Amino acid sequence: MKFYLAPLEGITGYVYRNAYYKCFGEMDRYFIPFISPNQFGHLSSKEKNDILPEHNEGMDAVPQILTNSAEDFIRTAGKLKKYGYSEVNLNLGCPSKTVVSKGRGSGFLAFPDKLDRFLKEIFEYTDMKISVKTRIGKDGPDEFESLLDIYNQYPISELIIHPRLQADMYRNTPNWQVFGEALERCRCRVCYNGDIFTPQDFERFTVTFPKVDCVMLGRGILSNPGLVTSIRGKGKMRKDTLLAFHDQIYRDYQKILYGEKTILFKMKEMWFYMSPVFTNYEKYAKKIKKSEKLAAYESAVAALFDEQDICAG
Repeated sequence: MKFYLAPLEGITGYVYRNAYYKCFGEMDRYFIPFISPNQFGHLSSKEKNDILPEHNEGMDAVPQILTNSAEDFIRTAGKLKKYGYSEVNLNLGCPSKTVVSKGRGSGFLAFPDKLDRFLKEIFEYTDMKISVKTRIGKDGPDEFESLLDIYNQYPISELIIHPRLQADMYRNTPNWQVFGEALERCRCRVCYNGDIFTPQDFERFTVTFPKVDCVMLGRGILSNPGLVTSIRGKGKMRKDTLLAFHDQIYRDYQKILYGEKTILFKMKEMWFYMSPVFTNYEKYAKKIKKSEKLAAYESAVAALFDEQDICAG
């Protein structure tokens, strides 16, 4: 089984990826959060830093593009090729309302004819592998049948399916029926994404879909960075490993971000997902959330690591 790190905008940037790669190193591929091409055709400093080869050393990294303009996609892919990338990923999965309102991400799925023309153009003029990360539709699961008919016309290197609708956001449960039907009909390699948080979740998935050999993990890794270690039978995550992971992220953010509030925002975002990996974490998580100075944050984190253990489950 291959495991991919999902591209989670604002969270799994190169600071997070490098810390994960050094401390856990269990991912087969690391997808870089989306680049959103602008009207001038330039990469922002944030986007450039995220895709620089020196910020992704040793990783099989794949950059993602979010756009509904074939011209912008082709131009951006060409720039990424100059940085040494041989594959780009098209984002047709982002459910954010600000993205969807512009007809991008999973919002693009509501316009199948336009999507078809877009795919035809980018596959004709992009000299790189193109993989696609998609949801199963915008408003109804019946949409995916015709969407898959479109996907099957093109040499997609891999179709990463998150079997939720845009309207679901992250509510409800992934639609395994639609995923199973797509698995039978899809002409390219298929990767699954959605709601694998524990080794038990993974086992249920593999029993149901034994032919699938690739899974993308997002919120499951944010919640438990040692998830793949556990799935692969290497035991539960060690507390000293998690501390080293945290400390590297914390140090690196202090190097590149300005101001205590900015640093704290990034760290609190990580702890929002990760704190339940500890026993009796609630009061510590509250202190972390309320901290307004780095000293208070450091004290709360130190107490959590000193006084609590990693959950067994």
